[in-house]
Amino acid sequence: MNAIWNSLGWFGEPGRWSGPDGIPTRLLEHLWYSLLAFAITAAIALPLGLVLGHLRRGRVAAAAGFLVTASANAARALPTLGLLILAVILTSAGDLVPILIPLIALAIPPVLVNAHAGVRQVEPGLRDAAEGMGMTGRQVLVRVELPVAMPLILLGLRTALIQIISTATIAAYVGLGGLGRYIVDGYSRQDYDSMAGGAILVIVLALAAQLAFAVLERLVVSPGVRPAARGRARPGTKRRARGAPDAIPAEGRGALGGSR
Repeated sequence: MNAIWNSLGWFGEPGRWSGPDGIPTRLLEHLWYSLLAFAITAAIALPLGLVLGHLRRGRVAAAAGFLVTASANAARALPTLGLLILAVILTSAGDLVPILIPLIALAIPPVLVNAHAGVRQVEPGLRDAAEGMGMTGRQVLVRVELPVAMPLILLGLRTALIQIISTATIAAYVGLGGLGRYIVDGYSRQDYDSMAGGAILVIVLALAAQLAFAVLERLVVSPGVRPAARGRARPGTKRRARGAPDAIPAEGRGALGGSR
């Protein structure tokens, strides 16, 4: 109990909320690393997952499903810290590139797999009806498949962002800032209050991201396609499209999975 109170007292120490090592400065640095990696991840993985999920027939669709599943499984085996060290050797320490490489590699699989699975799980009848109305393939993807797949897409984006926020602490290992500075510097000085304070800040930031996505889902997802609404409307009818990989749940990297 004393350790908890001591770690909470760390937040009230003089100079903790001002200066280059203050909490606001470190928090902004952590957000910059995290949001930059998240934006690059979304720009790469989201369109790719949507396009690959839209493919329906033939060997191309089967190859796309295999590619998505294999990439997600391969990403599980990547050691984040080892990838960071390799990036530092190949580039230069203190630059943003070494930290962005492992963060993006960590975050792409949940976005890619969930976008692909979300589009693949759209009921064939909806697509057939849209095509019968004269919609092109792009219109079917944007106006029919994307809204229905939105809950899974947001789940993948939320998982990716939380993983990035939690892992961005490794930026301190290459001389950058962020909340990981408190953990790394605290460890080197045997300052356990600093380590606990940095960990608490990362947890709070991850919970804030979780809450933000919960609000976003309420705003952008139609009530008729929310998971709870679909479960009430059509109990026992949930099916997975053939060849579609399982969506990645929000529990983290340990829950990454491909086709069962």
